[in-house]
Order: sequence, then C-alpha cells, then structure tokens
Amino acid sequence: MLRYTLMRLGIFAGCLLVVWGLVYAGAFPRGFGDSNPLWVLLLSLVLSAPISFVVLRKERDRASVQVSQRVERMKANIEANRSQEDEVAEAAEETPAPAQGQAS
Repeated sequence: MLRYTLMRLGIFAGCLLVVWGLVYAGAFPRGFGDSNPLWVLLLSLVLSAPISFVVLRKERDRASVQVSQRVERMKANIEANRSQEDEVAEAAEETPAPAQGQAS
C-alpha cells in the first residue's frame, strides 16, 4: 500500500514539474491574477489521475488484495473473540452461583 502511494505521489510530482514548466513557457494559460499556483496544482491533479489509473493498475490490484486479506483477518479475529465470549457466557450460565451466607 505504501509503495502504491509513493508511486502515485511520484506521478503527481512529475506532472507538477511538467505543468509548471509548460505554464511558465507559455504553452498553458497562466490562470487569473494570483491563482497561478492553484491553477498549476489543479491541472497537475487532473493530469496525474488518469495517468495513475492506467500506469498503476497492477500495483493497485496488489494493494487491494492486501487490504482485502487484512479485512478478512480482522473479521476472523472478531468472530473468534465473539465465539470465545459466547463460550464464557454459556459456561457461566451452566455453573451454579455460590450460595450466599444466610442471616439468622
């Protein structure tokens, strides 16, 4: 999962550098007034998303398998804990309660 995230950040950083260079070279519009940094970030995000979707498909599939395995392990642990609690509760119901001291 960390590998996928770092690869995605790398693609975004590459797009950011390319867009920044193209904006200052005049190939892309500079934006309105002081919005230039926001324009560059937004355009980089828009470009990096489909690139990441296509290029990182196999890595995303690996990450999703890891996440689903982790979720299945957690579900199994929760179910094991629940069954242990049920066993303890049933055992407590089956054993008689100790007699209280009688007052005379």
